[in-house]
Amino acid sequence: MNISGVVVRTLPERIEEVINSLEESGLCDVHFHDDKGRIIVTIEAETTEEEVFKLKALQGLEHVLSADLVYAYSEEELEKAKEELHMERGELPKIVEEDVPAERIKYYGHIYKDYE
Repeated sequence: MNISGVVVRTLPERIEEVINSLEESGLCDVHFHDDKGRIIVTIEAETTEEEVFKLKALQGLEHVLSADLVYAYSEEELEKAKEELHMERGELPKIVEEDVPAERIKYYGHIYKDYE
């Protein structure tokens, strides 16, 4: 599963029209917008190819000036990274395996130093 955050831009006077188009498209979920023509959406896809297809389709909607990917998450990449960490060092760091609140995490240049 891939989940991506996208910023869609349109003219401020077209924002309601574009939001309706986005919602009706079935390509994404609309979350936020401002009065400057920026709309935040997420795309869910099973593959990277499907994700790219949906992004290009958003870019092609009428009155969309741009649709730019700003965040991407892939379960497959996470699992691959976990496997690579495990192969390199043996045991996975606690921070990868535990549900650690973000405010307790301090980055020291690598993930093998304990969190606070």
